[in-house]
Amino acid sequence: MGDSKLTPDSKPVSDSGHAGADSAETDLSELTETMAEIAAAEPPEELLESQEATSPGCPSEPIICFSHVSISFDDRPVLEDISFSVERGQTLCILGRSGVGKSVSLRLLMGFLKPDSGSICVEGREIVSMSEAELMAIRKRVTMVFQNGALFDSLSVRENVSFPLRERGGLDEDQLRQIVDRLIGLVGADDVVDALPASLSTGRKRAVAMARALAAQPEVVLYDEPTTMVDPIIARRLGNLIQRLKHQLGFTSIVVTHDMRFAERLADTVLFLDQGRARYFGPLAGFLASKDPHVQQFLTLDAYELPSV
Repeated sequence: MGDSKLTPDSKPVSDSGHAGADSAETDLSELTETMAEIAAAEPPEELLESQEATSPGCPSEPIICFSHVSISFDDRPVLEDISFSVERGQTLCILGRSGVGKSVSLRLLMGFLKPDSGSICVEGREIVSMSEAELMAIRKRVTMVFQNGALFDSLSVRENVSFPLRERGGLDEDQLRQIVDRLIGLVGADDVVDALPASLSTGRKRAVAMARALAAQPEVVLYDEPTTMVDPIIARRLGNLIQRLKHQLGFTSIVVTHDMRFAERLADTVLFLDQGRARYFGPLAGFLASKDPHVQQFLTLDAYELPSV
């Protein structure tokens, strides 16, 4: 997959799997315009207050920082003494086999779980001791795209994507519909706008979840196994969109995956987990060149191809 690496000038892929310069320029223009319109909407007073309460710390600080974090379930260690950080505008890929605590890291960051020990900071603020109300304010800046999409079952695709915008306020119905339809189009789900989540494939659910995440105007987006049980065309489209969000809008991303090819397209830095411990944290190039036997085994197994018959 030597031709799959993306650059800031990479062209998005259509649903048919073919890249096109015209569609790339249109998508990038629409993406920037859509996010600018959301940002320009007048938010309600209570949202302004929550933004002030979670104002960024020192700009030179990492936007996300885990320091010596450990958590166990039923006396079984899941993460042990994990430390890593994510700089603004960077993409961190958390790699490892199934069951090593990759998704647990995201749930800790969202405040859905509390660590047994250690510190977790978002924009310089410690979140471990925060109340649920304080965490809700953090979740307006850090949002997550779950494996199953976590869509509202009784709402259509359009209504799901509209939800964060209605919560935020400041848009009339015509503005809201135009923005929502553009976001849905960006993720390639414009043919299912009136469908309910139960009728969607796993890949479509994940795409709609990404559109809903963007509608929340976050600073950090967390992706939990975005390519698992997804066809190659949708996986490529989602990967392209994550890259465009980074390069066009400066989004910070954390991507949990066991797919090394996908990670190579996205990662600035890599956290490799093995048996609950961080075996590697650093640049992608250093991970690929690592002599650590656990890393080498992971890379070897990921590259394994079935013998021809």
